[in-house]
Formats: sequence, structure tokens, C-alpha cells
Amino acid sequence: MIERAAAGPLRRLVVLRHAKSARPEDVADHERPLAARGRRDAPAAGRALADLDCLPGLALCSTAVRARRTWELAAAQWGTPPPVRFDPRLYHADVPGLLKVIRETPAEVETLLLVGHNPGLEDLVLALADDGLDDLLDQVRAKFPTNAVAVLDWRGATWHDLLPGAALLTSVTIPRGRR
Repeated sequence: MIERAAAGPLRRLVVLRHAKSARPEDVADHERPLAARGRRDAPAAGRALADLDCLPGLALCSTAVRARRTWELAAAQWGTPPPVRFDPRLYHADVPGLLKVIRETPAEVETLLLVGHNPGLEDLVLALADDGLDDLLDQVRAKFPTNAVAVLDWRGATWHDLLPGAALLTSVTIPRGRR
């Protein structure tokens, strides 16, 4: 186990994989919309974040249509959504690419929401968490499905201080909407 840095405020990274997408023919991957299930589930992710007291100070979202729509439907569940930055670097990003974007977050942001894609998000959660409550790491290793929400807590003076192994995985939920 890597020892977590104790310097700085408690920070929270909330990782949201986009909701279930459709696969229409002749539509480029970046432009794929949400499927009916995704449109039902994405608002449930917003409600789950509110229930977990994980409303972000800033959201970083992939520019892919399915990620943007997941963000819109989730954020519509909150009274006042936070600022969002749509970043093309989050589309198909690997762990180093995701960390580069995350580390650009202003220091005053204590809770950051990242909306994107697998396998990058699953790999990021596993890279950042040196430990997890209960069997949460095993759950992520087994599967990080669409609309999954992972919450990672860590301490650091700035987001640039976030390093692999520095966080504790405190929650994994898979919010589902009603049919």
C-alpha cells in the first residue's frame, strides 16, 4: 500500500462513465447518442451524486455526444449545475491523458466530476486507488459498466498533486432509472 499524502484539503474525484449508448449504423463513434436505457439512467446518476453529497465544483466532460448528454441529464437533477468544460482530450483518453486534464483543475475546486469513457475511466480508478472500502476495488476490476459512478477521496494542495495510488475508493454505484 502506498502512503497517502496528508498535506492539503480533502479532495474528491467523482468518475462517471457515460450512460448506455446506441449504436446506429452509419454514425461515427464520437456522434453516437444515448440509448433509451441511457436516457433513463443518466438522470439517476445525477440523483445518486446528490444523495452521496458529491455535487462537483467543476465538471470535465468528453466531447462525445453520449458523454455530453449523460452530463446534461445528470446535471439537470441539481438546482444549480456547476461549470462544465467539454474537453476533446477526454475522448478515448488513457490514464496519463486523463491525469493531464485533471491536473489542470484550479486548486479552489475540491470536488471534480469527470464524465468519460472506458477503458480509460476504469483504468484511472484502479490506478489512483491504492485501497478501497469493503470490496470496491474488486467490483471495479470485475466491471465498470455504463453509468457507473466511482468516488475517490484524497488529500492534496492542488490537483497537480494527484498521483497514482494516492486515493481511497470510497463508493461505487451503478444508478439505474425506472422503466
